Amino acid sequence: QVQFVESGGALVPPGGSLRLSCTASGATLYYYSIGWFRQAPGKEREGLACINSMDDSPEYVNAVKGRFTIFRDNAENMVNLEMNNLEFGDTAVYYCAAKWRGTTDYVHWGRGTQVTVSS
Repeated sequence: QVQFVESGGALVPPGGSLRLSCTASGATLYYYSIGWFRQAPGKEREGLACINSMDDSPEYVNAVKGRFTIFRDNAENMVNLEMNNLEFGDTAVYYCAAKWRGTTDYVHWGRGTQVTVSS
């Protein structure tokens, strides 16, 4: 059974940094496109970044472009999200999700990790 797990969430002050990690049991992340999403209280889930399985090309939404970096660590079977210059509005539960190369739908989701930006 494939299971995705996020880790790295924490309480950080504004301007701080965090690295979130997504790993999986029963799956090799190298073969998946991986996306990072978040959901804040009372808001819809939003996509933040993704890394393509075919060529590792990253994509970001404007809200995080220049602050967040998505990258693979194939040796550790992880996809990480490096987050810098965190803002109050980044407070949310962060999820990773996976879709098999060449497909369009994310079919595997983790349970999320909480990121709280507070002074």
